[in-house]
Amino acid sequence: MSADHPTPASDERAAEARNVHTAVEITIRLGALLLLAALCLSILAPFAGIVLWAAIIAIAADEPFHRLLAWVGGRRKLAATLFLVVGFAVLIVPSVMLSETLAGGAQRFAAKLESGEILVPPPPQKVAALPLVGDRVFELWQQASENLDEVLERLEPQLQALSRWLLRAAGSVGIALLQLALSIIIAAVMLVRSEGRRAAITRFATRLAGGRGPEFSELANATVRSVVQGILGVAVIQATLAGLAFMLVGLPGAGLWALIVLMFAVIQLPVAIAVIPPVILVYTTSSTTVAVVFGLWCLFVSVIDNVLKPILFGRGVRVPTIVIFLGAIGGMLSMGIIGLFLGAVILALGHELFIAWLRGADEDTALETT
Repeated sequence: MSADHPTPASDERAAEARNVHTAVEITIRLGALLLLAALCLSILAPFAGIVLWAAIIAIAADEPFHRLLAWVGGRRKLAATLFLVVGFAVLIVPSVMLSETLAGGAQRFAAKLESGEILVPPPPQKVAALPLVGDRVFELWQQASENLDEVLERLEPQLQALSRWLLRAAGSVGIALLQLALSIIIAAVMLVRSEGRRAAITRFATRLAGGRGPEFSELANATVRSVVQGILGVAVIQATLAGLAFMLVGLPGAGLWALIVLMFAVIQLPVAIAVIPPVILVYTTSSTTVAVVFGLWCLFVSVIDNVLKPILFGRGVRVPTIVIFLGAIGGMLSMGIIGLFLGAVILALGHELFIAWLRGADEDTALETT
């Protein structure tokens, strides 16, 4: 056979060489793409939480923003500016005020404790009448009024653990406030370009889920709106109303108590449990009239979610309480205070999308069997 006509063996070797060459090229291209993706992710990692929180705020505020846009005659930049003003007024200002009471109260208490200016008055007799814990609280209070240094020395391990937790919580709250402020600014930009943002999300969902992409995209929007408005929004309202009352009655550490109320509301535990200690403290240190009014207000704050949640959940997706609880706790443990909110939203979104995916698989199976 002449050299101009390749043999089957040479054809096989050439095909094998081409396959190797193709495999090497694909490997190099994939490696370059993965390297580029890894570099991009590492650069954006510090801003991931902020951008994600901004997207959540933008999705939740879509409908109110469009009503605001219609009110200002379609001027998007003006509507975005008003959104920023309202966002900072509603979210940032109360948070800063409560943080100030927490930090300022802690500093004043530490200064007075160091200088020996703290004088604990004898406990009122009505403290002993409190159910279950009245006698123990009365005895400890009486000892503190007679010899505060001895009581503090006895409680030193518990106080040190509490102070470390408070310092971590205060630092986490400060970082969360800064991240929240940046997220609101980015969310305003996203709202100005809301059509492009929704189209991009739908295209991305379509690339991932094919024909069910638009369905998943709408489900994601509905879930985010439900969790932010029906759970986080109600939690912020309850914490703000409670915090204002704590500040008005001069409750020590009002910001800390408001933060505890917020945490209870987000993780779907009864807020009434969180306001019991402040009510007892005001009851034992203030006049009967102040204590009764304060107690009734705290009762109102504890039950107001029963009215607000059905209204805000009306057109959304109802997410199981256990999903919100696990998301909030896991998010807080992994990301700090801001994870309390992000974790609840992300896990709720993942849960609803997973359930929808399973439901779609069941429907496909049913169609195949018919």
